[in-house]
Parts: sequence; structure tokens; C-alpha cells
Amino acid sequence: MSERQNVLHVENATMQFGGVVAVNNLSLEVNEGEIVALIGPNGAGKTTAFNVITGVYQPTNGRVSFMGKPMICNHPRGKMAKSYKGENGELYLHEHTLAPTPDHITKLGIARTFQNIRLWKSMTVYDNVITAKHMRAKQNVFSATFRTNRKEELRMREETEALLREQDLWQYRDDLATSLPYGLQRRLEIARALGTSPKLLLLDEPAAGMNPQETLELAEFIHQVREKYKLTIFLIEHHMDLVMNISDRIYVLDFGSLIAQGLPSEIQSNQHVIDAYLGVVEDE
Repeated sequence: MSERQNVLHVENATMQFGGVVAVNNLSLEVNEGEIVALIGPNGAGKTTAFNVITGVYQPTNGRVSFMGKPMICNHPRGKMAKSYKGENGELYLHEHTLAPTPDHITKLGIARTFQNIRLWKSMTVYDNVITAKHMRAKQNVFSATFRTNRKEELRMREETEALLREQDLWQYRDDLATSLPYGLQRRLEIARALGTSPKLLLLDEPAAGMNPQETLELAEFIHQVREKYKLTIFLIEHHMDLVMNISDRIYVLDFGSLIAQGLPSEIQSNQHVIDAYLGVVEDE
């Protein structure tokens, strides 16, 4: 069996805001076809890490590679060079700074959902997905103006319909996205992300606000999405039953630093992880 290709590689990523180090020297990797989880207590730096990977924040230090090629790279500069509190501040000093915008990263093949659902509220279910399809539309100003791109428009409409039918959302196509029940809004947000034809899908707390039955259905849905679209999935999640059931591997953050990594069975019995979630009572 051939070795899985490395899809995402985060190296020594540090994100410092003023004097606060939100993520400190984080290194991790996600390989082709895996479902990998990033977990940790509230405020551990998980969403900050996602924001670094997707270009929302430029890391203070570190490098992120996608499909084997450097995508993001930075080192402490200016005033930050003096106030930097993280590690390996000189490691990337002589490397070219890379700071792609979120839309460029999406075009490369990384899509994400958010902890708080961010559907386009004034748009229908259908329009939310077909708008995402435009990310990869093969058209320009000339073709749009003179309507020479009819085949492209037809392709996008057909693909949008197929995607909505596959996700059992076609019957809601003309409804406002925000009129859907919460669980279906989550599913629509994932469908919209799939509309960009990603290689890597980042899910930020997809089970947030769901009841136990919806969470069970979500676990099956994530597995189906991986198999059907040949995706690699990296997720943040607080629902430990979901994480342990669907993850191939798990990374654990606490106070911005990586404290554990391994298989679900290893993480469940890791004392550092247990202490991070439950707290440690120090002896007087």
C-alpha cells in the first residue's frame, strides 16, 4: 500500500496578539483521507489555529504547507521582533514571507465552516451553494457581459442541484437559508463548503448546538462526505463522543501549546489531557 500524501503540514506556528501568545509553536500534519481532530478546553487556541491555516490571521511565526508546497510563512518583524514570546523566532528569518488571503487559500483547495454558522442570510438555500460554485467558475468579464458562458452557468446549476439532492436539501432550495432548522443549517454550511470543490475540509465545532440524535446523524454524515468526495477532514470539536467515534488521529491544545497527539484510545487515557479538561488541584 502506498504511503498517504501529506495534505496539511503546520510547522512551529505561533500567533501572538500584543503580549499574548494564543498559539505557541504548533506543529501538526493531516494526511490524505484522514479525519483528524484538534481538541482542547475553551480558550486553548483551536479556532486561532484554524484562522492561521485559512489566512484570516498571518502567523507571527511559522510555516503552513498544503499539498507539499509552502502556503503561509512568516517570522517576527518590526516591534514584534523585540516583544516576541514564542519559540523559534529566527527559524524562518531568511525565508520568503507568504501571506495569501482567505479567498486565495479557498481556490487552492481548502474550505471551512465556522463555529457560529455564517450562511448568507438574505439568500436562499440554492443561492448559498451556487455562489460558492462561482469560486471555480471559468469565466471573465467578456464572457459574463456577452453571455458566452452559458455552458459554464449550466454546469454550475447542475452541480448545485446534484449537491443539494445528495445532502437532502433540494426540497428547501427556495427557502431562506436562515429559515432552516439548526441541524439543516449546519448541513447547508458544509454543502456550501463542498461547492468550492475542496481537497481539505476544515470543520469548526460542527456539532455545536445539536441534540444527541443530530450529533449521531452528523457523525455518519461526515463519514459519508469523506468517502463520497474523497476528502481529507480536519475538525475542531468539544463533543468528545463524536471526536472519539470519527477521528483517525487527535491533537490536543492547552493554553496554545500542543500537549498530546495520538489515536483516540491513546488520548482518552492520557493524563495530561485529563488534567487539562478537568483541572488539577494543587496540594497546599
